[in-house]
Amino acid sequence: MKLVYTEQALVSFEEALEFIALDVSYEKLIEIRDKILDTADTLLLQPFSGQREYLLEHLDHRRLVEGHYKIIYRVVDEYIYITDIFDSRQDPAKMKG
Repeated sequence: MKLVYTEQALVSFEEALEFIALDVSYEKLIEIRDKILDTADTLLLQPFSGQREYLLEHLDHRRLVEGHYKIIYRVVDEYIYITDIFDSRQDPAKMKG
């Protein structure tokens, strides 16, 4: 399996980190970033471990949760596509899909 971050996921991730950077120390920001990336990496061992994302069921997406963040992904053949990293404190209608 290969883990692939879409451009949308990278943009969403960067926006989420920029938003919380105003309220946390640099060290805490790096800790949060690393936890999210480590959680995503667990998909390499168990790609179907995440629950189905009910807001994106029509696209067969799943999610993992790390803190306040949803890691939205789908599995296609030998690829795991991370399609969004979404701060769950936002309006769910903003989730890309």
